[in-house]
Amino acid sequence: KNIIFYFPNLVNEMILFYATLALAATGAAPPVLAFHTGFALNSALRHGIINSDRWHDKTRHDFKSSKQNSLSTPALSMAFQIKEGEKSNMFDGPMSLVRERDACGVGFICNGKSGDEFGTHKVLQEGLHALNCMEHRGACGGDGQSGDGAGIMTEIPWKLFTEYYPGHGDKPGVGMIFLPRDDTRREKLQRLIKFVCECNELNFLGWREVPVDSSVLGPSAKKSAPSIWQFFVKSPARLPKELDGSQDGFERTLYLVRRRFEVERKLKGLYWDDDDNEVYVASFSTRTIVYKGMVQSCVLPSFYKDLNNPAYTTRFVIYHRRFSTNTNPRWPLAQPMRVVGHNGEINTLLGNMNWIRAREAAKGRPIENEFDLEEDCSSGSDSVCVTAEPRQGDLRDLVSFESTENIVMLCNTQDVPSVLEPVVDDNRSDSANLDGVFELMTKSRHRASCALMTLVPTAYEDEPALKNNPEIIDFYKFHGGLQEAWDGPALLVYSDGKSVGASLDRNGLRPARYSISKDGTVYMMSETGVIPGLKDSDIVVKGRLGPGQMINVDLESGVFKDNLAIKSEIAARHPYGEWIKNKRKDLDRLECGEDRMYDDETATFAQATFGWGLEDIGMQIQDMAGSGKETTYSMGDDAPLAVLSEKTHVLYTYFKQRFAQVTNPPIDPLREGVVMSLAMTLGKKQSIYKVSEDGARLIHLKSPILNDEEMKHIADFAKPENGGFQQATIVTRYNLADGPAALKTVIKDICDKAVEAVRSGAEIIILSDAALGMDELGTTTYIPPLLAVGAVHHRLLKEGLRMDASIIVETGSAWSTHHFACLIGYGANAVHPYLALETVKQWHSGQKTQSMMESGKLKKSTVSEAQKNYRYAVENGLLKILSKMGISLLTSYCGAQIFEAIGLGEEVIETSFKGTTSRIKGMTLEDIASETAMMRPEAVAGKLKLVNFGYYKPVPKLGEYHANSSDLAKLLHAAIGLDKSVSAATNRDELPNDGVQPASVANYDIFKKSLQTAPLANIRDLLDFDSDLHSIPIEEVEPVEETMKKFCSGAMSLGALSREAHESLAVAMNRIGGKSNSGEGGEDPIRGKPIVDIDENGRSETFPHLAGLKRGDSANSFIHQVASGRFGVTPEYLVTAKQLEIKMAQGAKPGEGGQLPGQKVSDYIAKLRSSKPGVTLISPPPHHDIYSIEDLAQLIHDLHAVNEHAGVSVKLVSSIGIGTVACGVAKAGADVIQISGGDGGTGASPLSSIKSAGCPWELGLAEAHSALLANGLRERVLLRVDGGFRTGRDVVIGAMMGAEEYGFGTIAMIAEGCVMARVCHLNTCPVGVTSQKEELRKKFPGTPEHVVNFFYFVAEEVRQLLAYLGYNKLEDIIGRSDLLTQSKKQKKRVVKTKGIDLAPFFSGIPVTTTDRSFLKTVDGRKKNELVHINGFSSDLDRELCNQENIKKVIEENSGEVSLALKISNTDRSVCAMLSGDIARAHGNRGFKGKVKLEFRGSAGQSFGAFLLPGLDVRLVGEANDYVGKGMHGGEIVVVPSEDAGFVAAESSIVGNACLYGATGGVFHANGRTGERFCVRNSGATAVVEGTGDHCCEYMTGGVVVALGNVGRNVGAGMTGGIGYFYDPENEFEEKLNNEIVKIQRVSTKAGESQLKGLIEMHFQKTGSEKAEKILDGWETEVSKFWQVFPPSESNTPVVKEVAIVDISNNIAPDGKMCFLPLGGSLTPEQVARCAD
Repeated sequence: KNIIFYFPNLVNEMILFYATLALAATGAAPPVLAFHTGFALNSALRHGIINSDRWHDKTRHDFKSSKQNSLSTPALSMAFQIKEGEKSNMFDGPMSLVRERDACGVGFICNGKSGDEFGTHKVLQEGLHALNCMEHRGACGGDGQSGDGAGIMTEIPWKLFTEYYPGHGDKPGVGMIFLPRDDTRREKLQRLIKFVCECNELNFLGWREVPVDSSVLGPSAKKSAPSIWQFFVKSPARLPKELDGSQDGFERTLYLVRRRFEVERKLKGLYWDDDDNEVYVASFSTRTIVYKGMVQSCVLPSFYKDLNNPAYTTRFVIYHRRFSTNTNPRWPLAQPMRVVGHNGEINTLLGNMNWIRAREAAKGRPIENEFDLEEDCSSGSDSVCVTAEPRQGDLRDLVSFESTENIVMLCNTQDVPSVLEPVVDDNRSDSANLDGVFELMTKSRHRASCALMTLVPTAYEDEPALKNNPEIIDFYKFHGGLQEAWDGPALLVYSDGKSVGASLDRNGLRPARYSISKDGTVYMMSETGVIPGLKDSDIVVKGRLGPGQMINVDLESGVFKDNLAIKSEIAARHPYGEWIKNKRKDLDRLECGEDRMYDDETATFAQATFGWGLEDIGMQIQDMAGSGKETTYSMGDDAPLAVLSEKTHVLYTYFKQRFAQVTNPPIDPLREGVVMSLAMTLGKKQSIYKVSEDGARLIHLKSPILNDEEMKHIADFAKPENGGFQQATIVTRYNLADGPAALKTVIKDICDKAVEAVRSGAEIIILSDAALGMDELGTTTYIPPLLAVGAVHHRLLKEGLRMDASIIVETGSAWSTHHFACLIGYGANAVHPYLALETVKQWHSGQKTQSMMESGKLKKSTVSEAQKNYRYAVENGLLKILSKMGISLLTSYCGAQIFEAIGLGEEVIETSFKGTTSRIKGMTLEDIASETAMMRPEAVAGKLKLVNFGYYKPVPKLGEYHANSSDLAKLLHAAIGLDKSVSAATNRDELPNDGVQPASVANYDIFKKSLQTAPLANIRDLLDFDSDLHSIPIEEVEPVEETMKKFCSGAMSLGALSREAHESLAVAMNRIGGKSNSGEGGEDPIRGKPIVDIDENGRSETFPHLAGLKRGDSANSFIHQVASGRFGVTPEYLVTAKQLEIKMAQGAKPGEGGQLPGQKVSDYIAKLRSSKPGVTLISPPPHHDIYSIEDLAQLIHDLHAVNEHAGVSVKLVSSIGIGTVACGVAKAGADVIQISGGDGGTGASPLSSIKSAGCPWELGLAEAHSALLANGLRERVLLRVDGGFRTGRDVVIGAMMGAEEYGFGTIAMIAEGCVMARVCHLNTCPVGVTSQKEELRKKFPGTPEHVVNFFYFVAEEVRQLLAYLGYNKLEDIIGRSDLLTQSKKQKKRVVKTKGIDLAPFFSGIPVTTTDRSFLKTVDGRKKNELVHINGFSSDLDRELCNQENIKKVIEENSGEVSLALKISNTDRSVCAMLSGDIARAHGNRGFKGKVKLEFRGSAGQSFGAFLLPGLDVRLVGEANDYVGKGMHGGEIVVVPSEDAGFVAAESSIVGNACLYGATGGVFHANGRTGERFCVRNSGATAVVEGTGDHCCEYMTGGVVVALGNVGRNVGAGMTGGIGYFYDPENEFEEKLNNEIVKIQRVSTKAGESQLKGLIEMHFQKTGSEKAEKILDGWETEVSKFWQVFPPSESNTPVVKEVAIVDISNNIAPDGKMCFLPLGGSLTPEQVARCAD
C-alpha cells in the first residue's frame, strides 16, 4: 500500500528516507512516500539512490510496453509530445533574431570620370578582385563549399542589352529575378509578372535568361539555386518626360509594381510548400542591377558569365561578401540588397518595424476595389490577366507622377496588403528590412544620403567636429523627433543609381577605409589592400570613416564629398533651426517637489499593493536616493524563476532583457556615454517622407523619468498659448470586487478609451494607476502598468493611430531600472513613478535615514536632492540596459520589445506583448490579476508594514528560496569532510591529513536530497526521466574517472578569488582530469610549470599557502580565458594553456564588462593584471575587437595562430537566438561553445543585471544543440554548459540536452569552503575564498581533496542514474532528450506553473537515437581532441616559423636574423605564430636573440599580434585593424611607401583597435590610426600622427604620443600611463573625457625629456615630416603639447610638482572629486557604493 507522511522539517524527512532504504533491503515492497514538498519517493529512486534489477518491475510501473530494450532501436516518438499539427516553438520569433544573422566584408569602387557614360569594365574587374580579397570576412555552409553569399551592384550594363536598348533614348527598366526551377511553375509566374507590368502600362519588352555555370556551385547552393532571369519594360506612355532626364517617376512606378508582384502571386495562390518556391526580385530599375548568390567570392564571376564579358561596363560597383550564422542557403539573403550593402546588425529591429507599420497604416481614402486576377479562358487555365483597371488619380494608380509620389510620400496604401507588399516583414533579415525602408525614402523626396542621415544618425550632441555646423545639428534634432534610429553596428554602402556612398554607425563599430586615386577613382572597403596594382604613388588621399561619418560620389559629376560637405548641403535644404525655434517645446529637468502625496501608513499600504518589499527600500531606494548609484550585489541569481516561485512577483520579473553577443557588440555607457541619449519626445509625429514645419511640433524631454513638477508643466502644454498639446488621462484601476476575471474586460476598456481619445485629438495619453487615498486603495486594484501600456501601444498600432499620440505611464509599480526599461521597451514614451518618488520622500524623512546622515554613513541631502539622486541612478541604469544590447538612443529602445518572456501564456502575449517570445507558456491574464491582488498587505498588530520577501538576500523561513545557502554549504561540507574552523590561521598543520575528514556517502545523500525536495527553482525541476531501457547493474557503468574528465570549474578570476581558492581549484581539477578555468585575471607564470618541491606533508615552498598537495600536482589552469579587459593576457599565458576561452558574456551580467573593486587589487593582483594597486578594474564590454561575427572569427584565428595546440572555446550566455549565434561561432572556427545560464557568478554586478538578464541554460543549450545539428555544424564543436550545476542529476539532464562537458561554479567554491556570506564584492569573505586580505586568506579552510571528494560524489551519482536508465556511458545519453519528460507532479506544486508547457519548446530537439555521428568530428576524432587549424591566411606565418635561420636563433637563444617579405590583406595574424614559438621556448622575457622582419604591402588584420621582445617588425605600406594586439615587447614600425602621393600625417595608415591589450613593446606609425587606439594598453609605448575617437580608453600603463589631431573621448577610464597630445589649434580640451584624468602642459624636465626622446625616435624610425617640424621648433612646439595623466601617475617624475590644470567636472554627490583612495580608509559599505 502507499503510505503518505507529512513532516515539517528536513531532518525527520531524512530519517524516514533512510528507514525506507532499510525496509527496501529486506525485499519488502517499497512504499510510495509523499512528503510536504509534494515529491514522491520513487522519484528519488529515479535519481539513482536505489539501483537493483530486482526493483525494476516494481518501481518502473510507468514504462510503456512499447519501449524497446535496445540502443539500436530508436524511440518511436519524443517524450515531449505536442498536439497534432503543432510545431515546436524553439525557433519562433523574427527571422533576424532566431534564424539568420549576418556580417560581411563590403565596399565600393566608383569612377565617374573615366570611360564614356556607361563606365568601364575595369571598375567591375577591380570590384570582383576586391570581393575576392574579402573572402575571409565571409563564411561557407555546412558543406564547406557553398558560400553564405556574395554579390555586386552596378549600373545596368547597357552594352550587354543592346537588344532592348540601342544606346539612345529613354532607358527601359530592367528586372533581375529569381524564379522556381520547375518549368511549369516558372512559366506561370513569368506570365503573371508580364501581365502585372502591362496592367500598369509598362510595355513588356521580353525575357532574358541569365547565362550561368551551375557546375561551380557547392552542393547546398546548387540544390537550392533558382532559375535566374532578367526582364525589360518600357516607361508608361502617359508618364511625362522629366526635364532633368532623371526618370524618377518611372523609377517609382517600377518600385511600386515590384511590390505589387507578391500581392498578385498570393491572390493567385502560386505558392508551393517545398524548396522550389523562391520568387525574389533582386533589382528592378532603370539605373542599377544586382548579381548575387549563395557563392564564395571567387565563384561569383565564374557562376555569372555576364561578369566576364568585356561589354559589361559600369561607373561603380558595390561588392559584398556575407558571413551568415545559418548554413541553410537562401539566395535572396545574399547582398547587396536593392539599394544597400549592409555590414552589421540592427539591434532595434522589432521596434523599428512596429513604428514603420504604424506609419504605413492607411490614412487616405479606402481602396474601393482590388486588382482582380481571373482566369483567361482564351489561353488556357494557367493564364492570368488583370480585369479591374486602376483609374488615373486613384490610390491604386501606380503610374502617374502625382499618384506615385503621393503613395511614397504619404504612405496612403503602404499597409493595405491587397495593394502593395509590406515595406517590412518579420520573415526578412534585418538588412532586407532596412533596405526596404531606405528604398522607400529614396523614392520620396529624400536623397539617398539624406535618408541615411535620418535612419542612422550620428551622435551630434556635444560633438566638437560639428561646433561650426549648427545647421547639421538642427537637421538631426528635427529628424530625431520624427524617426527613431535604426540602431546597431553598421557599415552601409548604398546607391540609388544617382550617387554611391557609405556611412558608418554612430559608434564606429565597423572598419571602413577609403582611398582616392589620381584618376578620381574612389575606393571604399572594409579592409585596405584589396585592389590589385593600386600603388601608394597613385593615391592622393587615404582616409577612414569615423563614427557617424559618410562619404558620397555623385555619378553624374564624379564629385567626391566628405562627411561635412554632404551633411551641410542636406541640412541647408530646409530651415530646421527656425522650425524648431517656432514649434518645439523643451522640458528641462525641474526640481522635485517636497510635498507628500500620502501619509506614511497610506504610502506603506500603496507600496505593498504594488509589490514593494523591505529590500526594495532598504537596498535599492537607499542606494539610489542616497548615493545616486544602482545597487551592486554578488553571487548571481539563485532564486527561482518568477513563474516557479511560491511568492508573488511583479510582472516585470517574468521578462528577461536580451543582450548583444558575437553578432553585434554591446557598447559602453560608462566610458562611451557620449554617443548615448535618453532624450524622448511627446506629441503627434508627422510623416518622415515629406518634411514640413509641423514636424518640429513636439515636446522634447531630456529624461523619460518625470517628476511631479514636470507632469504639471506637461499639463500646461495643453493650453493653446503653450502649444495646444491635447491630453487624456485613462485610469487603470478597477474594483477589487470584480475579481480576477475582470482584468481582460478592463484592458479592452482602456484600449477602447485610448483609441477614442486619440481619434478625438489627444496627443498625449496618460495611463494612471494613482489612487487618491486609502479608501480607493482599499477597494480597487490595478492593471499592472506593463500589461496596460503594452495593450494600449499595440492597439494603437493596429488602429494606425500610434504616431498620433505618445504614452506616459503614471504608476506606483516602477522603482527598479528593469521596470522602467520594460515600460519603455513596450511602448511608454515617459514614466512618472509617483510612488517611487513618494517612497524616496518617506525614506528620507525616516529616523534611520536621518541618523545615517547625522553619523556620516550617508551624505546629507534635501528631499529634492534625494529624488534627483534617484532619477540619476535610474537614468544611468537605463543607459546600461540599452548599452548591453548595443543601443545608443532611448528613442530606438522605445517599443523595441527587446525582452524574452519566461512563464507567460499566449493570451497575455497576444494582449500586450505581440512579437515577444514566450517559449514555455505559463500565466494567464486571470493568473496575473490574482497574483496582483495577493500582494495586498495584511494588518499586523494594527500597524502596516512591508514584508521582506528575500528576493535578493536570503531570509530564513519566510523569504524566497535560494538554492545556494549557508545551510546547503553546511550539508556539503559535512559530506566532503570539510571543517571550516580548520585553516592556516588555526591548527591545520597539527592535524592528520591537513584536517580533511573522511568523505561521507550518507551525508552527500542528505545534501542531494535537500536539493531534490527543495522548492521549484529551475526549468529542469519540471523534468523527469523516461528511459527506453531496463536498468542495469552499476558495475556495468563506466567508472567515475571517465565522467570526471568531463567536469569543468567555473571561470572565476584570480582577484575575484584568493590565491588559495583559485589554485586549489586548479590543482583539484587537474587531479581528476577535468578542466579548471583561469577566469579573466591572468595567471602567475610559475603556475605553468609542474610543482616539483612537494614534501611528505603536502607542502610546497613554491606554493606555501596551499595545503594537501600531492606529487604530480599542477596549479596551471587547463583553460586560460581571454576577456575584453585582456588582464594578464601575455604570449606565455596563451601558450601555456591547453584551451583558450573567449568570454563573450557572463551569466551575472551579460552584455557588460567585468569588475574588480579596488580594495581587491593587491600588489600581486595588480602585477598580474599590469595595473595599479588599489585602483578598481572595470573590463569594457566586448566591443573593441569583437564588433561582429567576423571579428570574433579573427580573434579565434589569432589564438589558433599563437597556440596551434590549444582549442578555442567561446563562452555565451543563454538567450533567445543563441542557436543561430552558436552556428556562427562554429563557422568562425571555434572548437568549443560554452552555454552559460543567466543565473550568474561570483563577481560584483548591478542588481538589475543579476536578476533581469540572461535565460536558463536549459533553453539555451537545447536551442544551440538543435541549431548546430540542423545546420550540419554539430560535429565541428564540443558543447559545454554551466549555470547552477550542483548534482549528478543536473549533469545527466545537461547531457540529454546535448552538452558534452559540464561546468560547476559557485558549488565548486562551496566545496573548498565558501559559506555563502555573499560579500564577495566587499573583500570581507570570512573564510578567505574571495578576499585578498592576508588575515582573511589564512582562514581559507579548503584543500584540493575537498573539491575532489565533491566531484567524485557527483560522478558517482551520474553512474547511479546511468544504471537506472540502463546506459553504460554518459556519452550514450548525450543529445537524448527523448529520455526526458515533463513531470506532472512537479507542475502541480505551485499554482502559477499550471499553464507551463515545456513540450512545444523541447520537442524541437532533434532525435539522435540512431545517428550518433555528431559525437565525433567529421574525420572521426574525439571531440576533446578537436583543434581547428588556420588555413592559408597563416601560410606566411608558417613560412616564417619554418625558416631555418629563425629556428636556429630561437633554439640557441642568441644571434640575429633579418628577412624581407611581401604581405597582403589575406595574410592575417602575421607574427603571432612566431611569437608563440618563442614564448613556448623562452617565456615572455627570456628570448635573447633578435629577429628583424620587413614586410611590404597591405597587412591583414592583427599584424604583429602578441609580439615579444626580440622581434622587430617593419611594414612599408599599410595595415588593417588590430595591429599589435596583445603586444608584449619588440617593435612595430609602419610607414607608407617611399613614393606615396599622399600626405602621411593626414592619412590613415593603420586601422581600428591597434595595440588593444598591449602589455609592452614600442610602436611607431607615420600616419593616423583609427578608433580605439591603445585601448587597455598597459605597457606599450606608441607614437602616431593622429587618432580617431576613444584613444587611451581603459589604459592602465605605457605612454602614447599623438602628433596630430585626435577624436573625442580621449582618456575615458584611463587609470594608468601617460599621454602626450599635440594641440596647436587649442581644440584638445573639448575632446578629453575628464571623468578620471587630468591635463597639464608639459612642464617637468622629466616629462619634456620623455616626450622629446620619443619624438626623436619616431623621426629616426619613420622619417616623419611632422616629427621633424616639431623637433626643429622644439622650444615653441613643446608648449603646444598637453600631458594627460590619471591620479595614479600624479606623483611620478614626469608629472609631479607642477600646477595642474584640472578641468574635471565630474562631481560626486558629496561635492568632492571622485578620486577616492580605495582601501582601508573606506568602510565596506562605502566601497560597495563606489563606482570607480
